[in-house]
Amino acid sequence: IQPNEALRLRALKACKDQADKDRVCGEEWLVSKTGAYLPGAYEQVVGTISAYILTENIALHLEALQSYKDRFGVERKSGEQWLITIKESEAFVPDVNEQVVQVVNISTLTNRQYCVILDPLGEDGKNKLGQRKLVKGDKSFFLQPGERLEAGIQDVHILGEDEALILKAVLGYEEDGKYRAPGHMWMVRGPCEFIPSIEMEIIDRRIAMPLDENEGIYVRDIKTGKVRAVVGQTYVINQDEELWDKPLPEQIEKLLSTEIDPLADRNARQQNQVAKARRKHKVVTYRVPHNAAAQIYDYKAKRARVIFGPDLVMLAPDEHFTQLSLSGGKPKRPNCIRSLCLLLGPDFMTDIITVETSDHARLALQLSYNWHFEHKRDPTDPSYNADSAALFAVPDFVGDACKALASRIRGAVASVPFDDFHRHSARIIRSSVFGFDDNMKVKGSFKFNANRLVITNVDIQSVEPVDQRTRDSLQKSVQLAIEITTNSQEATARHEAERLEQEAKGRLERQKINDEAEAEKARTELLKLQSLSAAVESTGQAKAEAQSRAESQKIEGQAAVEQSKLKSEAQNIEAESELKRINDARAGELDYVKATNTLDITKAKEMAQIETAKFQNMVTTLGAENIAKIATSGHDNQLAMLQALGLQSTLITDGSTPLNLFNTAKGFIGALESN
Repeated sequence: IQPNEALRLRALKACKDQADKDRVCGEEWLVSKTGAYLPGAYEQVVGTISAYILTENIALHLEALQSYKDRFGVERKSGEQWLITIKESEAFVPDVNEQVVQVVNISTLTNRQYCVILDPLGEDGKNKLGQRKLVKGDKSFFLQPGERLEAGIQDVHILGEDEALILKAVLGYEEDGKYRAPGHMWMVRGPCEFIPSIEMEIIDRRIAMPLDENEGIYVRDIKTGKVRAVVGQTYVINQDEELWDKPLPEQIEKLLSTEIDPLADRNARQQNQVAKARRKHKVVTYRVPHNAAAQIYDYKAKRARVIFGPDLVMLAPDEHFTQLSLSGGKPKRPNCIRSLCLLLGPDFMTDIITVETSDHARLALQLSYNWHFEHKRDPTDPSYNADSAALFAVPDFVGDACKALASRIRGAVASVPFDDFHRHSARIIRSSVFGFDDNMKVKGSFKFNANRLVITNVDIQSVEPVDQRTRDSLQKSVQLAIEITTNSQEATARHEAERLEQEAKGRLERQKINDEAEAEKARTELLKLQSLSAAVESTGQAKAEAQSRAESQKIEGQAAVEQSKLKSEAQNIEAESELKRINDARAGELDYVKATNTLDITKAKEMAQIETAKFQNMVTTLGAENIAKIATSGHDNQLAMLQALGLQSTLITDGSTPLNLFNTAKGFIGALESN
């Protein structure tokens, strides 16, 4: 039996093992003592079991196969599960009554992580089913049997300034003195670090949406159902709000999503355009082009407003566009053009109509009408709103105008024969469209009062007969007119060619005379230049010699001046060098004197310091009392001598200073008399 190994034995019949412990038939046990082991006669070796090496990061999950007392003296019941860590044993050999369920690795949380444990182990060693436990880092732990992580190890929620979390209480609890009932929702905004407790759950993570002044979103209150538009701010949707998708008709969605300019691409609207998906919670915007108008209807307030371009339309939650379905093609067909804005012109529209003259000649006319809308430009005008609304009074103004004008033209053409119409078609059509004024002159425009549409001109682009007979007759007259025009043009061209030929001959003769005059002028100039050249040649040599002599004298003078300048500069240099030498010598002498004086002063100072230090040392050595005694020693000796002689009074003089003793003696005598 090696270290960290055990021998598993089974009793073949009732017997005693080598530890004198009774074994019954079929009983199994382990022998873990290191060394040689000789099985008994009734012992069967089942196998060798290796120990599990436990570390600080590894633990064993065990399960009891039957009720027994383990090696640590703990009573285990059948089916009970527990954990063995390095605290109990570094090397663990499972007993015969134990089963290793799994090897458990340690769970480690950093200071930026957390986890939620489901069915945590209680103080009584049993799992609390249905409960949750929050564990925050920095921490390391083993999951006990029956425990599991709710969503694994999670990172701490770090919220920026533009982020927020929507939370919902799953259990009733109090926070900062405020009770939160189950189901209550609230929002936590950044910047912060957030770890949800076990009483709450995270519903959503929301990021602030920065909105320009021309951007917005639709927000719906989930409590009241009210929808509003948030425009031109940075907004975070709170816990009681949600993004609302604004529904629009399919045709309007297609018009908004296709990149078609209503003004520049008005002739290409029938082409298939690639539509882009619209983000339905974004505020619907539409750029009304210049000289155009768009009508917006609010179904909640039951009123309409007209926006004139250039402007940006932003729809409120209850507003919708008024879609225009206009006639198009040639001849006009209804619902060919769909648009969200009404172009105010000036513009033109082309139509093909069939008319019949009084002599039953049927003609196809292609006409182009110039048109524009008249409306009030000043918003302060009292009739501004009514005038603006009238622009959209006729849903298909193109088809309505073309039908009305075609009816007037048919009526006028039906009253004239083909020949008159062929000669005067423009006057007939313009008079039928515009009518006559009081002076019987054709008016300059025709106005539809219902929608303020004004027709300003009619262009006859083509007139084609419908039946073959009329087409042949028209073709003959056209050919005859072409022949007459061709002959007239040929005669005019021939006359013009003769005239141009005569003019060319005259210009040619005039040019010859001018060329001869120019040649004589050139010959005169040549003679002048030749004479001038001879004069220059004769005077050139003398001039060159004089110039050379002058140049020679000039060079000699310049050399003399330059030589004198150099001499003066040399003298200046010599004087300056001599002056510099003298100054340097004097400066060196001054530096020497200064250095000598400095050394003398330094020496005197040091000698004075030495004498001062010497005197201080002597005074310090002798002491103040000894010096005082030395100073008074002579007087003290004399005083002692006089005291030894018994003298009571003594007068000592230097022998040269006279003393007046008369008064002194008188004083002595007077004192005796008084006594």
